[in-house]
Amino acid sequence: MLGVAFLYLGTGGKLEMWIVILLFILLNFYGYILMNLDKQKAIKREWRISERKLWIVSILGGALGAMIGMKQFRHKTKHVTFKYLLPLLSIITTGFYIFIIMKLV
Repeated sequence: MLGVAFLYLGTGGKLEMWIVILLFILLNFYGYILMNLDKQKAIKREWRISERKLWIVSILGGALGAMIGMKQFRHKTKHVTFKYLLPLLSIITTGFYIFIIMKLV
């Protein structure tokens, strides 16, 4: 969400639809990869990816990918905040991106 807002301000108010779609795809792919990496690090008992970083990526628009990764890798599923807030944030951010794309059409 904030990623689009910063991008919008940085382009002087002119924003291309393909940039918004690409940003949404990249952020969600990144959120998905982060969940996988954190799960692998947890298994190996290595230094982990911070929850703060996971939330920042999710708030910027990668919540859907992070949620899919959470479900697929069965990671962070016992954390109440991830279990309930990440799906809610996924709906909000996806809706926000759809709203922005519809405004650009």
